[in-house]
Amino acid sequence: MNTLVNFLRASILAGTPLLFGTLGEVISEKAGNLNLGVEGMMWVGALAGFFAAYASGSVLLGVLAAFIAASLCASLYAFLTVTVRANQNVAGLTLTTFGIGISLVLGHRMTGAIGGAPQIPAEVKARLAAVELPLIGKIPYLGRVLEQGPLTWLAVALCVAAAIVYRRTRLGLHVRAAGENPAAADAAGIRVSLMKYASVILGGGLCGVGGAFMSLVTANGVWQPSGIVNGFGWIAVALVIFVRWNPLLAIGGAFVFGAFRSMNYYIPDSVISIPQAFYQMLPFVLTIVVLLISSVREKGGHAQPAALGGSYFREER
Repeated sequence: MNTLVNFLRASILAGTPLLFGTLGEVISEKAGNLNLGVEGMMWVGALAGFFAAYASGSVLLGVLAAFIAASLCASLYAFLTVTVRANQNVAGLTLTTFGIGISLVLGHRMTGAIGGAPQIPAEVKARLAAVELPLIGKIPYLGRVLEQGPLTWLAVALCVAAAIVYRRTRLGLHVRAAGENPAAADAAGIRVSLMKYASVILGGGLCGVGGAFMSLVTANGVWQPSGIVNGFGWIAVALVIFVRWNPLLAIGGAFVFGAFRSMNYYIPDSVISIPQAFYQMLPFVLTIVVLLISSVREKGGHAQPAALGGSYFREER
């Protein structure tokens, strides 16, 4: 039972950066913009968040720096796709290449300047440590599973808030209208470009926070020259399809992928001997399966925003 509890707890921990990335991409796609730059924005957030926390000794500044840095990258993507009307797929892939490249270059220079792998002080990392919940924390087993850090609960709260906004508020209706039928939304007086810009920038910032989680928590506060984000951005893009653009379903979906990510640490070799590489590829195999199932399911109806991936020309309205 203890092994199961630890496995579930680790699954939630491993799924948290995916939850930030998935929610960020859901927000962007709800407004009609398919941003394939999630991987790059997570890398930028990982570097900015780590460096800010390392230099200032403040976790809050690290998270804010990650959000701002990734938001700036997303604003560039928004300018290219909303104002210039560039191809969204090309712009997103370019953003991924740019984000990974600049993060590796600057990260290498930071490592060289310090003379070794920089590490966040223990007292700073402690502020992101898991905490016991009041009342619920006293429940046997469940309390330990839900013993998570503040960023995990922030991600869950943001998913719930996003679901409420999209379903219950006028702002959410305007964003969904911009993603479903921008011409009709424009005719109704909705500022389509503003909805798209705001959604893309906010979504990009959340992806950056997911990257900061990986550098500050998943990597245990030690900057690694490579492998911090490790393809999680691409998994987040596929996970958006898996959860059918629903912020609430993103919570369960991210933790399921987190379980596959953590599985290799909780299946002893005495039970079944499987190479570590097999466990490492499991999340990506699951991603392919999700895309295949989604492509078949699309024939029976889909939750994808109708105008997703297309540029809106007001002159053609």
